[in-house]
Amino acid sequence: MKIQSYIILFVLSLSAASCQKYLDVEPRASISDEQTIFDKASAQTALNGVYSQLASGGYYSTTFQSIGYLSGDNIQWTGSQSQVQELINHNVSTGNATISGAWTAIYYTISRANHIIDKVPGVQDASFADADKNKILGEAYFIRALSYFDLARTWGAAPIITKPTNSPADNVGIGRRPVAEVYAQALNDLNAAEPLLTETTDRYRATRKTVWALKARFYLYQKDWAKAEEYATKLIGDNNYALVKPYSAFFANNVRGTQESVFEIFYSANELNNHRNQWQPQTNGGTRQWAPNDAFVALVNKPDSGGNRNVLVAQDNQGRWYGNLYYRTPAADPSFVIRIAELYLIRAEARAQLGSANDLIGARADLNAVRDRAGLAATTSTTQAALLLSIEQERRIEFALEPHRWFDLVRTGRAQAVLKIADPNKLLLPVPQEQIQIDPSLLPNNPGY
Repeated sequence: MKIQSYIILFVLSLSAASCQKYLDVEPRASISDEQTIFDKASAQTALNGVYSQLASGGYYSTTFQSIGYLSGDNIQWTGSQSQVQELINHNVSTGNATISGAWTAIYYTISRANHIIDKVPGVQDASFADADKNKILGEAYFIRALSYFDLARTWGAAPIITKPTNSPADNVGIGRRPVAEVYAQALNDLNAAEPLLTETTDRYRATRKTVWALKARFYLYQKDWAKAEEYATKLIGDNNYALVKPYSAFFANNVRGTQESVFEIFYSANELNNHRNQWQPQTNGGTRQWAPNDAFVALVNKPDSGGNRNVLVAQDNQGRWYGNLYYRTPAADPSFVIRIAELYLIRAEARAQLGSANDLIGARADLNAVRDRAGLAATTSTTQAALLLSIEQERRIEFALEPHRWFDLVRTGRAQAVLKIADPNKLLLPVPQEQIQIDPSLLPNNPGY
């Protein structure tokens, strides 16, 4: 079998070789396990490998992100591959290559993080101070938490693997754990990461603040409104983060790492983010295989809804609309994992759900902060129900080309009505068939598949 087929079964051990680019993980057979992480330098190299996998095409470069917006109602597919249209039509097959690629990439990320979490505490190196160990461990825990969070919200039940995998047979038969346990694993990892990391600002590496931001998102998904508000406030109240003006200021003119960004993934001419090529038209060296649909183009170009966010779209020389969040040449655009705008809208939604008169006033204020940055007038919504719909609409436009829309509609119970999905089973994606063929303990698949 191809090595790519052993997603949760086959581990790629971490090489200790120093390199300028992110670490490529090598099969266990190529290097003894005792040598993979044995000092400070090899531990840092291994951590670079975890970030590399997080940034990979299968995860936050292209494939996983595409699930979040292709499955929503803003994007159309202009290509010929039926597997992508399956996401848009909400009729995904178990053999779909997009879901298989994302599943694979996420478990590779978990595998690399597991090696660090297992090995680093026991490293004997006089130059490897406890503070340095804690930082590396904390970052690995954070990335593993994000991975399990993404698994839970995409597939529901999933295998939970927290130890290094040393042979293809190690995880055969473990099966999938219920979605509540997968989410609990994500929270456990966030709780483990928080005290290990320092309260510093780093827009490319995990810190305690990054943990707080993901906790705010986690608690929003869990409908724990008070904690979602609490953790969002930690970031909103930090002067290192701000809604930069105008909207385009966080991505236009080749900028990166602005105050808007809580956590973004760094790419360069040596580490390309080929996501850009899917959006840009042929005249700009892309394929424009996905593009904003007519409904979104109309919405983002309306002065009273899109405001200055209409910079998200542009027209090519044939008058066709394309998405313009990813545009750089070479394709070194960041992937935006968490922005401060999300924290404002998390807190707005949490406050609206809490529902007291003061909470609704606070929800309006947070929503209006995002609207003001977009050049829009204050919302006219005043009731709880109206505010929640306004926040939903704001998120639709604000994060149109980022992986939020599908997950937003599913977590709020609005996907069936908004997207006209008749079968509620389609709100979760299926476990890839190639994984089930390797390990039948992954059965039963999600209902409806």
